[in-house]
Amino acid sequence: MTTTAQKTLNIAVIGAGTMGNGIAQTFASFGHKVALVEVEAAPLQRGMQNIRGSLDRFVKKATLTEQQAGEILGRITPSTDLAAALTGADLVIEAVFENEGVKKEVFRKVDAAAPAGAILASNTSSIPITRLAAVTGRPDKVIGMHFMNPVPLMKLVEVIRGERTSEETLRTTVAVAEGLGKTVGVSRDYPGFIANRILMPMINEAAFALYEGVATREDIDTIMKLGMNHPMGPLTLADFIGIDVIVEILDVLHAGFGDPKFRACPLLRKMVEAGKLGRKSGEGFYAYA
Repeated sequence: MTTTAQKTLNIAVIGAGTMGNGIAQTFASFGHKVALVEVEAAPLQRGMQNIRGSLDRFVKKATLTEQQAGEILGRITPSTDLAAALTGADLVIEAVFENEGVKKEVFRKVDAAAPAGAILASNTSSIPITRLAAVTGRPDKVIGMHFMNPVPLMKLVEVIRGERTSEETLRTTVAVAEGLGKTVGVSRDYPGFIANRILMPMINEAAFALYEGVATREDIDTIMKLGMNHPMGPLTLADFIGIDVIVEILDVLHAGFGDPKFRACPLLRKMVEAGKLGRKSGEGFYAYA
């Protein structure tokens, strides 16, 4: 893990959940100053604790020294004051829950408070960037920056260009992502972009196979792992992502394309209703201690 950067940027990350704290840690690891923003103190504290835990694991693996970990943590400023956190920001990354209404409200507030030259990026995994950009006064500076989980380890960033995203914004965003040691894939602005347009139907079909009694969860995962050389099976991956997130993305795909192949499996909806969301809730397709 690198702890220096060619140019120090002021980054604001909105949302301190799994993706938000991972994004904040990654930028800070490359020398950038990061404001991590949440509405309330409790989720902000949890986000910072998760970052500390992640850095501790890197130290234990001798990937970082104690000093480097401390320096990274020192570059992250937690805040519940949006306006203060956005002061001097070069890049703002929204990483809140995958809900279009919630994200649009965040973009309205960020647009009103961020410096005029700041790029506004969304970590959305499925919602069209053009629709988020439309609620701002700077659609040319709005772009998708979809990081993969866990952010400090995964090498890909999916960059999504909205209908009014400028060439300059695209070039700058790609350069910033590459400066984090990431490989960039650029997508046009379609629901689900590239990654989730392909991934979600696979997970959904695995859920249907279980729902219809085709095979056990273990056999479904084993066949996909060993037969297709996937690092984890689709049901295990679903638990890692979050069943609620998967349903949200499938709904976006179904509404956006009008294609029944994106209809969420009833089993997924029942699991969400029962609070079986995967790893984060302690139970999904599998149980977690």
